[in-house]
Amino acid sequence: MAFLDVNGRSVAYRLLGAEALPLVVLAHPLGMTQAVWDDLLPALLPRYRVLTWDLPGHGASAAWPESEGEITPASLASEALALADHAGASRFHFVGTSIGGVVGQQLLMAHPERLLSATLTNTGAVIGNPDLWNTRAGRVRQEGLAAMAGEIVPRWFAPALVEAQPALAEGWKVQMARTDGESYARLCEMLGRTDFTGKLAGHDVPVHLLGGSEDMATPPATLEVLAKEYGEAPLDILADIAHVPSVECPDDFVQRLLGWLTADLGDVGEQGVPYSTGLATRKQVLGEEHVARASAGATTLDAPFQQMITRLAWGELWSNDDLTRRERSMITTGILAALGREELELHLKTARRIGLSEAELRQVLMHVAIYGGVPAANHAFALAKKLGWGESLG
Repeated sequence: MAFLDVNGRSVAYRLLGAEALPLVVLAHPLGMTQAVWDDLLPALLPRYRVLTWDLPGHGASAAWPESEGEITPASLASEALALADHAGASRFHFVGTSIGGVVGQQLLMAHPERLLSATLTNTGAVIGNPDLWNTRAGRVRQEGLAAMAGEIVPRWFAPALVEAQPALAEGWKVQMARTDGESYARLCEMLGRTDFTGKLAGHDVPVHLLGGSEDMATPPATLEVLAKEYGEAPLDILADIAHVPSVECPDDFVQRLLGWLTADLGDVGEQGVPYSTGLATRKQVLGEEHVARASAGATTLDAPFQQMITRLAWGELWSNDDLTRRERSMITTGILAALGREELELHLKTARRIGLSEAELRQVLMHVAIYGGVPAANHAFALAKKLGWGESLG
């Protein structure tokens, strides 16, 4: 876990995965922590860089300062953008559950240009009503979260799951009790004020919605209304699931999520891949500075060539999700090493950005030695060492 100062307040976050991968930002529900995403990480990290964080007063994040007044969706969206900027991502995928979905709606309304896609689960353009949230905020201030956790936490999960795994609810009661009461109360009041009705159209960001049949806080009807706000956005309702699918059914959730995050390349044979898709992938893999230099150095002679490799190599190949970028890096590095191509230096640098380990690179070059020739492998090893791969044995 790491910490970032955002407007004078310490925010706890995790940034996992290689910098050359597309970024996915995950926002957790009210009263919980970024730990709700833990079971999704093994499936996400081979293909994506992942950023999670704790909301104000939740987990290890500092409480909301009294001097800052009320919390707004814009406040939380600003926090998400500050973290994405810190990760170096100009655009990212966003996934949010419950109040995390409220953050996503604010980003869609005010900053759609930053989003590659948005997956909103168990949320709504309006959640509950002001009286409900103001009453809860008042009770939290009077009774404390520890006293209220017993009635709130069981509502997060389907009754059958609580019965089968009583320790799950007990554990989240403990975590909820550790949450800063005043921050939680102000977030409740924010939910009571928030209404995105009529404010969510007018962008081309792909939106997917997910809910649970047993969710009492944001029932399927609430998600159906939200789907209409996005022009009938696709909505899946999970049977026998309540409010937190990342905890209740992580395997099902992450498989759906991977499908939604994958770039839809369409009929490549018929239409090709848009230049913009290839350019985005090229920037992620090689780095924006390298692509800017290559573009600035283009002339009337080779500009069409640069466009072609962006569409074909980076659009049709590297943007295709059949292989991970780590796998593509190993294949490309091996081929360039065997052929002795000058682009090998660039892709040895790229391999580091993608997160290839020293052991993986060593095996790639050992294969080159056997199947491509010792001189080619020797040259590649020497170049890799020049670029900083490997540690001295002395």
